[in-house]
Amino acid sequence: MATNNFTTSSFLLYSLVGFAHASTINHNFDVGWVYANPDGLQNRPVIGINGQWPIPTITADKGDRLIINVTNSLHNESTSLHFHGIYQNGSTHMDGPVAVTQCDIPPGSSFVYNFTVDQPGTYWYHSHSRGQYPDGLRGALIIHDPESPHKNLYDAEIVLTFSDWYHSLMNPLLNSFLSISNPSGAEPVPQSSLVNETRDLSVAVEPGKTYLVRMVNMGAFAAQYVWFEDHTMRIVEVDGIYTEPTEASMIYMTAAQRYSVLITTKNSTAGNFAFVGSMDQDLFDVVPDGLNPNVTGWLVYDSTKEKPAAKEISEFAPFDDFTLVPQDSEPLLQHVDRSITLDMKMDNLIDGANYAFFNDKTYVAPKVPTLYTALSTGANASNPEIYGSYTNQFVLSENEVIEIILNNNDPGKHPFHLHGHAFQVAYRSEEEAGPYDASQITDGTFPASPMRRDTVLVNPNGNIVLRFRANNPGIWLFHCHIEWHVASGLVATMIESPLSLQKQLADGIPENHLDVCKSSRVPTAGNAAGNTVDLFDLAGENKAPGPLPAGFTPRGIVALVFSCVAAFVGVGVVAWYGVAPIKAKSV
Repeated sequence: MATNNFTTSSFLLYSLVGFAHASTINHNFDVGWVYANPDGLQNRPVIGINGQWPIPTITADKGDRLIINVTNSLHNESTSLHFHGIYQNGSTHMDGPVAVTQCDIPPGSSFVYNFTVDQPGTYWYHSHSRGQYPDGLRGALIIHDPESPHKNLYDAEIVLTFSDWYHSLMNPLLNSFLSISNPSGAEPVPQSSLVNETRDLSVAVEPGKTYLVRMVNMGAFAAQYVWFEDHTMRIVEVDGIYTEPTEASMIYMTAAQRYSVLITTKNSTAGNFAFVGSMDQDLFDVVPDGLNPNVTGWLVYDSTKEKPAAKEISEFAPFDDFTLVPQDSEPLLQHVDRSITLDMKMDNLIDGANYAFFNDKTYVAPKVPTLYTALSTGANASNPEIYGSYTNQFVLSENEVIEIILNNNDPGKHPFHLHGHAFQVAYRSEEEAGPYDASQITDGTFPASPMRRDTVLVNPNGNIVLRFRANNPGIWLFHCHIEWHVASGLVATMIESPLSLQKQLADGIPENHLDVCKSSRVPTAGNAAGNTVDLFDLAGENKAPGPLPAGFTPRGIVALVFSCVAAFVGVGVVAWYGVAPIKAKSV
């Protein structure tokens, strides 16, 4: 495979120069299919922008306005864009999740995202339409800060995206995953791990310099262990939140998390050094034979010297991000106004497929995007009932301190992401700790200044406690960022200050947003079922399949499936014999 080069004078490098005043940055993105072979193992269709893949990195300065005109040229799929980690203060209608803040953009249609980025940091953008971004519609989004507390600590920037890669397209993979033939809910295992959407990446560095290395996990499933051989990282940002500089030799980066670290190079060009991203195989139900979970790149001091193979390590010992302290030392939010407990599990429904649940409800998208329900229902927008029976909805009052207690009743690791906010991680249990027990919390259990971020891991059969202030009116999802689990319903909807939201968007939704709804024949008013006359009549709403009969297990479902198949085959054989012509015996 050809070596890929990355130099400090070209791609994804930002020199420390003066910042201009706020600007308007325009992008025209024509989203369409192209072909690519990023791991050198299989050429396949991928979703590119303007005929190119990987898709472009979006860069801006804090305070800039981004205007992104998206045209869908996929022909066979609808699409959308979500700007992951951007709070969208005052612009919830630009957040991007389909059936939540907008309609799908159908083939041949256009849609304009227009918002101000008032927060610096490392982010990314991706499709938020059914399982689509692992097909390639994912890229880095970097917001620079002229007032960064760390700006005098480094000489230049490098951006590295880590991701998992599938050789099959997502639609057939999703159909197989959400199927009676997969009652255990085993997630498809990726074929490869990538860095900057390729392998064997060379990153040119100079001796005696300090680099700000921005890292993003854009994967659909796999978390990544990341380390730089013989170089120490100093963490200075996670998910757009500045932290007190903290040393780490290895980090663990779940799907959708971001880290910025300072790396100081050696004073000699005597050798080059490997860096590694290694997929967490604990997430995989079965590890396929021959899977290579690692992707290797190199810090290249001298391109004429060899790039050594990565050294084997005896164990993974990543830094514990729970110990990070925000640079602004924001104190723990006290006096919780609203505590929401979410008990999550994975289980089967009557169709035999495996689904994900909060409080025994699996998310099903409403017929009317939730934002449009909030804007079209007047005072009733504060009543959670109108948002449907399957959206796991919570109506939050303005400026409340919200606490989310999440109990992971599942043996898997799950990275949870909140749109519209960063949250304080007040508590995270060890593995197998069981549900959260407030009686076990004593003075000093919660940190005085907790780590803040927008995506956090909950341990297997463990729990987390998150806190944030509801100071951003909008419709915000809270969901697992394993894309398979989003598709299987591990999603809740935070409907924040809906009456204030109505005032905020009193001038209405942009016409081009409503046009894509018309093109797809999606209603834009009324309750979750599209009823504008009786907002509490949800007849005809989208529903989940019914529950399994008592006593059924995944093994029982498989047995039932094969029994049914065998019965149909048997009936078919009998019928075939019944209609076959009778031949005379030869004598």
